[in-house]
Amino acid sequence: MENGVADRAGSEGVTAPVQRGRSRSRGTGARRALVVSVAVALIVAADQVTKSIAVARWSDESGRIFDGRIELVVTRNSGSAFSRFQNLTPLLAVGAVVVAIVLARAARATTDRVTLWALTLLLGGALGNLSDRLLRSPSFLHGRVVDFVKVGWWPVFNVADSCVTIGAVLLIVRGLFPPRLAADPATTGPATTDPGTTDPGTTDPDTADDG
Repeated sequence: MENGVADRAGSEGVTAPVQRGRSRSRGTGARRALVVSVAVALIVAADQVTKSIAVARWSDESGRIFDGRIELVVTRNSGSAFSRFQNLTPLLAVGAVVVAIVLARAARATTDRVTLWALTLLLGGALGNLSDRLLRSPSFLHGRVVDFVKVGWWPVFNVADSCVTIGAVLLIVRGLFPPRLAADPATTGPATTDPGTTDPGTTDPDTADDG
């Protein structure tokens, strides 16, 4: 009877930390999903608002800021980021949907903060330009992405393109400099000694008396 009670107490003592760990993990995952969702929504909103402002103000004539170093001029891009792959809008739109799903799953799975923010920027940028392809003229899946920032020789870009570029750079940097893995407490805990063994530096009193 006492052994049964002891076994139940021991099993409860083992399972309780595991259950707490699972609950903590679920709570952390939910908070991470919320933060990523809010950040992606803000990126898409900022991208669409700046595009709407650009279309309203600089469709007919360009503007300049920062002593003329940055030109604001609206262009319509039927290709990918930085005006590549022109006239492939439907294919790019479908590809963007697939990429967005992959990025969302990767962001949900990662535990590294730098990787998480990189994936968030990539996802927000992808959805920002995807919104143009789905909703802007001339038609659904054929919409042209609005670009409006021109810096020197660099191709005209937008907020979504910037997020994609920064996210890609962060992923490359993280790939070159991966995070240090924290030591596992299960493997670095204090060493235990088998009760049936003795330290080589000590002498069993019984054997010492025999000598």
